[in-house]
Amino acid sequence: MGEQRQRYSEEFKRRTVKFAQEQKLKKTMRDIAQELDIPLSCLHQWMNQYREFDHEPLVVEDRIRQLEQQLRDQERQLKEKDKKIAETEEELHIVKKAVHIFSRPRP
Repeated sequence: MGEQRQRYSEEFKRRTVKFAQEQKLKKTMRDIAQELDIPLSCLHQWMNQYREFDHEPLVVEDRIRQLEQQLRDQERQLKEKDKKIAETEEELHIVKKAVHIFSRPRP
C-alpha cells in the first residue's frame, strides 16, 4: 500500500510561509523545505497561496531609498501646507482690514 499523505493545517502553512519569507535571504527554498521536512513543491504552492509581502525582508539600501522618498514626499507636503497657511493668513488680514474700513460710522 501507499504512504499516508501528510495533512497540514492552515495555521501551519501560514507560519511556514512567514518563516520562509523571513529566511529567504539566508537560505534557499530547498533548504527551508528540508529543514521543515515538507516537500519543496508544497512550499512553493503555499508561497503562492499565502505570501504576504510585509514579511519579506527588504535589502537595506532599497529600504533606505524607500524611506528617503517618503521623507521627501512628507517635506513637500509640509511646504505646500505652510504655503497654504501663509495664503490663508494673508486673506484673513485683508478681510480684517475690510471689516474695519466698512464698520466705521459714515459722516
